[in-house]
Amino acid sequence: MKIVDYLDESLVISDLDCDDKDEVLRQFARLVNRRFPELDEDEVYEVLQEREELGSTGIGEGIAIPHGKLKNLETIIAAFARSRRGIDFDAIDGQPVYFFFLLLAPENSAGLHLKALAKISRMLKSKEFREELANAEDEKALFQVISTEDDRF
Repeated sequence: MKIVDYLDESLVISDLDCDDKDEVLRQFARLVNRRFPELDEDEVYEVLQEREELGSTGIGEGIAIPHGKLKNLETIIAAFARSRRGIDFDAIDGQPVYFFFLLLAPENSAGLHLKALAKISRMLKSKEFREELANAEDEKALFQVISTEDDRF
């Protein structure tokens, strides 16, 4: 599985300017809706919000992987955002989050969804990868860093 098969440069934000978890989820919903107008922005937001109510997707070490499943989705959608100042996302370690990997999957795709979550988690566990993400100049550079790391797995 390649994450970049589901992510394109238009779904990468190099400097996410949000103050809290709710704003992050709304920003991702807007981003997805702009790229995929057939997906309702409010529905995307609600799916992400409902998942967060089950427990934060802030997994620690400055990382969050908000995710959810949508009824009318044909394939997985991935998006990435970096916050230079960090955002309180109720992460399990209580620390701010700097790297956000969004994953949306079709409602009936449990296996693929879990594989994608696992791969993103493995990629982000690499301190070197996180440093490369932190130092990338813009969306294009972030996408290239993600693509290179994606090839290693």
